[in-house]
Amino acid sequence: MFFQDSAQITNISNSEEMQKNKLTTEASSNYDDLDKMSTESLLKNINKEDQSVPLAVEKVIPQINTIVDINVAKMEKGGRVFYIGAGTSGRLGVLDASEIPPTFGVSGDWFIGLIAGGDTALRNAVENAEDDTAQAWKDLQKFKISEKDVLIGIAASGTTPYVIGGIETARKNGITTGCITCNSGSPLAKAAEYPIECIVGPEFVTGSTRMKSGTAQKLILNMISTATMIKMGRVKGNKMVDMQLSNKKLVNRGVKMICEELDIPEDEAQELLLKHGSVRAVLMNYKV
Repeated sequence: MFFQDSAQITNISNSEEMQKNKLTTEASSNYDDLDKMSTESLLKNINKEDQSVPLAVEKVIPQINTIVDINVAKMEKGGRVFYIGAGTSGRLGVLDASEIPPTFGVSGDWFIGLIAGGDTALRNAVENAEDDTAQAWKDLQKFKISEKDVLIGIAASGTTPYVIGGIETARKNGITTGCITCNSGSPLAKAAEYPIECIVGPEFVTGSTRMKSGTAQKLILNMISTATMIKMGRVKGNKMVDMQLSNKKLVNRGVKMICEELDIPEDEAQELLLKHGSVRAVLMNYKV
């Protein structure tokens, strides 16, 4: 039976830990007088900072590996992966989850992304949505989250109450939890069983975590979902053989895959693709 002990959930807004923590994501930029820089200088310096992000991601590959293996083990038994976040982090989670069905030809409940404030928050800021420690669990209950599933909290600061509350309550209820954050030793990392702490350093614009932190989160989410889907058998060789044929571009891509694999003309490949509905189905029926 699920429960929520609100007295035990961290109240970040009043937390002594937040006062003690010096958040890397809030540290002053390595650059000053941005408003006096030329356009070229701004672009070159932003690009210079961005180049450090993949190196930071590389350092946490072992932690990403763990999350992927857990996802696969859970999904093989019918489980799902949930993302929760607020603001930029929430949008990135929803984006990653929304791209899984068309890319890999699976239903929309394999990966589910939730953002504080609901779908309205995808385009507009929703006042105080991220400060409610109880709301994430309420949102997750609509999907009947259970011990079969995995919950990954996304928060650059690692201090977002919506995300921490959801992770803490899920963990109390026996649900496997992970997180992606860009600060070391954050409350979120301490709340999750399998934290990923990707430290990218101060942002170019002080505190603007939609920049390097957001880029790091996007790269990590790409790695988690793509590797999980490959391990779940949704890629053959290096091809998206289960992609949804939802537009002309994707149909043409499917035709090209079939041409390459079966060494047949385009018109014959297109006829087979339209007949069977997916690249995988064609290859299963005609590949020698």
